[in-house]
Amino acid sequence: MSGYEEIQTAVVVRYRYLWSREADNGETEGRKERPVAVGVRIARTDGDLVLFFPITTKQPESGRFAAEIPVIEKRRAGLDVDRRLWIILDEFNSDVIGRSFYIEPEPPVGRFSKAFFLPLLREFIARSKTLTEVSRVR
Repeated sequence: MSGYEEIQTAVVVRYRYLWSREADNGETEGRKERPVAVGVRIARTDGDLVLFFPITTKQPESGRFAAEIPVIEKRRAGLDVDRRLWIILDEFNSDVIGRSFYIEPEPPVGRFSKAFFLPLLREFIARSKTLTEVSRVR
C-alpha cells in the first residue's frame, strides 16, 4: 500500500490543519503542518472525503472534547513520547483526497490502536451535531 490508500481511520499523517478560530478570522491556510489523526474516510465517486482531528501540545481548555494521548499510543502513532499531546475531537477539518491542496500521498507517521481510537470515534459520532467542521473542500 502506498500513497493515498494508506489514509485510513486511526492513522496519523502530517497536514496543514486550519483551526476553527483561524477560519472564523478569515484565514484559509493552516499556519503550519502538524500531526493529525484520520477520523473517518468516506468513499465518494468524486474523491473520498476525509475528516482530520488535530494533535496539539497545548492543553485544551476545560469543557473541550479532547483526550490526552498515552505514551504507548504516542509511540504507535510516531509522535514525540516526551511531550504531553492531546487529540482534539470537538472540531475537525474535512477534505477530499485527490482534490486537496493539503493532502499528500506520503506514508503515515504512525497509527493509533483500535482500543484507544475507536471509543473516541464513537463519542465523536454521538456528539457530531455539536461539533465544528472546517471544510477545506474547494
